[in-house]
Amino acid sequence: MREKDREAGTQGGKSDVWQGTLALMILKTLEALGPLHGYGIARRIEQTSANHLAVNYGTLYPALLKLEQEGYVSSEWGVSDNNRKAKFYRLTRTGRKQVERETREWERTTEILARFLTPDRETP
Repeated sequence: MREKDREAGTQGGKSDVWQGTLALMILKTLEALGPLHGYGIARRIEQTSANHLAVNYGTLYPALLKLEQEGYVSSEWGVSDNNRKAKFYRLTRTGRKQVERETREWERTTEILARFLTPDRETP
């Protein structure tokens, strides 16, 4: 890792996924694309961020396990495109409801934050 990347908390110009956002990114990825293995989820999150975010596998797999324990995703073993055994994750019915809840919460949070970033905006 380059020194300036280490100081900025980035790797190769990419930022780490922001705390508290990974679960929603995983759920939204599965909602959009259907069942995926961990590597596919990570690649899609990075692609969706225009490669500005780096997904750390040491963070991804514990997050997937937690989402599975909470009943938001289920998993089953299958074979990946390159013929390797892989665990595929899919969104559950409970997970779909959670996506809706978390999406509303993040929309509200970003609206509030926008008021601080543009203080000259009128407040209703």
